[in-house]
Amino acid sequence: MADIPIGDFCSLNPLELFQQVTAQGEKVRSLKAEKAAKGEIDAAVQLLLSLKLSYKTATGEDYKAGSPPMDFAPISNGPGDAEVDDFVDPWTVQTSNAKGVDYDKLIVRFGSSKIDKDLINRIERITGQKPHHFLRRGIFFSHRDMNQILDTYENKKPFYLYTGRGPSSEAMHVGHLIPFIFTKWLQDVFNVPLVIQLTDDEKYLWKDLTIEKAYQYAIENIKDVIACGFDINKTFIFSDLHYLGLSPGFYKNIVKVQKHVTFNQVKGIFGFTDSDCIGKISFPAIQAAPSFSSSFPHIFNNRDDIQCLIPCAIDQDPYFRMTRDVAPRIGYPKPALLHSVFFPALQGAQTKMSASDPNSSIFLTDTPKQIKTKINKHAFSGGKDTIEEHRKYGGNCEVDVSYMYLSFFLEDDEKLEQIKQAYTSGALLTGELKKMLIETLQPLIAAHQQRRKQITDEMVKEFMTPRKLAFDF
Repeated sequence: MADIPIGDFCSLNPLELFQQVTAQGEKVRSLKAEKAAKGEIDAAVQLLLSLKLSYKTATGEDYKAGSPPMDFAPISNGPGDAEVDDFVDPWTVQTSNAKGVDYDKLIVRFGSSKIDKDLINRIERITGQKPHHFLRRGIFFSHRDMNQILDTYENKKPFYLYTGRGPSSEAMHVGHLIPFIFTKWLQDVFNVPLVIQLTDDEKYLWKDLTIEKAYQYAIENIKDVIACGFDINKTFIFSDLHYLGLSPGFYKNIVKVQKHVTFNQVKGIFGFTDSDCIGKISFPAIQAAPSFSSSFPHIFNNRDDIQCLIPCAIDQDPYFRMTRDVAPRIGYPKPALLHSVFFPALQGAQTKMSASDPNSSIFLTDTPKQIKTKINKHAFSGGKDTIEEHRKYGGNCEVDVSYMYLSFFLEDDEKLEQIKQAYTSGALLTGELKKMLIETLQPLIAAHQQRRKQITDEMVKEFMTPRKLAFDF
């Protein structure tokens, strides 16, 4: 499925979109009258088409000059559908449905492609490895240009991986592990370089943090990332506050992206207002820059033609839709993406995890007792109110958080299916299901904590030092 142009992100109302289309149309006519450079005219026309598409998406009608829209209400996804309340951007995920976000609708809205059985089979065939259970279970469910990455791999051409973390707190929770667990699998299977960005600058801009505290959180989070088992010879981890001052190539790419995205576009994509600081407005280009190999000359020997694959949660997709729109205009390949679903809060898939609420998730610093208490007390149940009713009618795995968590962390497909059948039939009670989750997470987190204890400040410094990795380009 083709990318939706970046104008399609616009959160502006239809009248504002109408005014933008009108103004852009006048700009195109002016450029043509002035006989401007072909590239400049083409870029202006492309933006005009993007704005017209955004207008049609918002109103259901084609733009007609001189006929502003009468109704400013956006089109819903369907009459009487409770899931029209789904809202997803890089900072907010909202849904009224206990099952969570409707990902099929999100694929349509974002213009990505579903990871289907054919793609999973192709990954298995090419790599000779059993697909990760995140792929088998639809936890990574959507992609952009993954087949292109597989073509590259089959043709023995290079690509690299890029993922990241926004360090908003000292302690990460189990949901934060999802992209890193999967990225490590991808790196092991394809044997490619990996760059991991810590956006401590973003957290300073968005949160009530000092620069020093944001950087401290980044260092602490890096220790958790390293504890996932990444190979120091194949992985470069960097904080924006540290690396930007060391890499002219990185900064040059930031500036290139900034030049090719207008203020109106970045407001439309990310919902910025006139009250937001200019740091927020310029930040998306910083998250875009690692998508380009020339941002890491020490790794890629100054090559700018190596494609990037980005595993991330789908709420980060707006950054990379913007990046994919800009990339061809600055002479770089578009990054490919693999999108994961959102990790649910303990209180249910329709609620949001928060670092300020220790009961909203299981943190990597939790003790076995804390894990047990949190799951027993706070994990939303899909079971019935009484044992008798549950035995008779069974539980609902689609809303049960303990089952959802097991789908992330229990690797045995057969055992997971047995649990689902037993819980759905009523043979397995909620308390017994929670016990299974406790027995799964306690050793997993204890093992992570043990690995993390072995991570020294010197190891962190080595991972963060710009250097050649175990690849030749």
